[in-house]
Amino acid sequence: MTVKMLQHKGKKPIFVSNNSTKARNEYITKLESLGIDGIDISQIINSAYSTAIYVHDVLKLPINKKIHVLGKEGLCNELRLFGYEVVNYDQLVKNGAEITMDNITTFVDPDVACVVVGLDFDVTYLKLGLTLQYLLRKEITFVATNIDSTFPYGKTKLPGAGSIVETVSFASGRQPDAICGKPYNGMMDSILVHHQLNKGTTIMVGDRLNTDMKFGNVNGIDTLLVLTGIEPESAVANGHDDVTYYADKLGDLYELSV
Repeated sequence: MTVKMLQHKGKKPIFVSNNSTKARNEYITKLESLGIDGIDISQIINSAYSTAIYVHDVLKLPINKKIHVLGKEGLCNELRLFGYEVVNYDQLVKNGAEITMDNITTFVDPDVACVVVGLDFDVTYLKLGLTLQYLLRKEITFVATNIDSTFPYGKTKLPGAGSIVETVSFASGRQPDAICGKPYNGMMDSILVHHQLNKGTTIMVGDRLNTDMKFGNVNGIDTLLVLTGIEPESAVANGHDDVTYYADKLGDLYELSV
């Protein structure tokens, strides 16, 4: 209801997510299932897409170079849309490979020039091990979709992409060459590919201080923290540098408008 109300008032919502597990077209389907229609794919900016933008437009990785992905199919698909060939552990196993600690180095593809690491709900020791083989080669670029330590799930938290990034980073002795999600600039660059923002009439709404609110603050945009995620009211009740406003839930905007 709140999003529809904003649309009726002539506002253009842009959905910005650090979730790299889904391609942007999947978000359109999800929004439609929630009764939110009329959203163009350009209004969906997630860390999978911002990573693909970075690899193609900033890193300028040649199309004939391959990308090793530790992440879900949504991330792979966004990279493929830019013309890249993606290789990963799941693909090898699907094609019949029997990867073990003893033979893992034989599955390293010499044409890989970039490693992208994001959230993978099915991460395994051998997936981490294969990714490490590439990161041990210093000439290969290391890109992280985002570094969220956790994400809310029901009434608890689960490990986020940052927990996976940190594992291979620690093992390889390398930090990512680029981080493409909130609050980093790559995400805003991806938004500006499609949209001209008037920062005076734009507000960043989110439920996380160290990504959503910081993202708005570093980009000179007012922020609204909703307390439906991981942040308690006590974190902002006495003021917070990155938070302009806070509310119990997004629906409060709708209730104030009627």
